[in-house]
Amino acid sequence: MIFKVFYQDTIDEVPVREKTKTLYIEAESERDVRRKLQDRHINIEYIQPLEGAHLAYEQQNPDFHVLEIEQ
Repeated sequence: MIFKVFYQDTIDEVPVREKTKTLYIEAESERDVRRKLQDRHINIEYIQPLEGAHLAYEQQNPDFHVLEIEQ
């Protein structure tokens, strides 16, 4: 399954909406997403599963690149 992760680059600062970034990752569950990203030291705000029409819409975005992290 593909997940969209909303995050901040640093875990030491209060999250600010304007600084929120996104990435796409393939994983089995939200727990799996967190496990795969734990060594990146980012502040994860929200993890959203993408399926069906929502996934198709996101795939139209030129910035859509799925991270495939094996662990």
